[in-house]
Amino acid sequence: MNCLKDMIFGAALCAAAVATIPSAVSAQSSFRNYRCADGSQFVVGFFEYDKRAHLQLDGKALTLPKRVALTGSRYQAKGVTLRISKAGVVTLKHARRKTTTCEQQT
Repeated sequence: MNCLKDMIFGAALCAAAVATIPSAVSAQSSFRNYRCADGSQFVVGFFEYDKRAHLQLDGKALTLPKRVALTGSRYQAKGVTLRISKAGVVTLKHARRKTTTCEQQT
């Protein structure tokens, strides 16, 4: 009988702890919407313990690994390159299109 009471108490304690923890996604992620000069639009997500950029572009989800860059950040895979300079300038190259400058939407 004691074991059952301990299990119920433990489950209630665990449920209370989970309810008080802020959402892991909201606490550890950053999502940004961009509109580019060529008319492209995309959403990029960055997660705290993941060095990749997660894009939603042209109706497709893409994960771009971080690549070596002399300045700023560069993410590249499957013909898509996302660059973010230290000054905050964002450029995108994809689908055999020329590189285009993108601005963050609010």
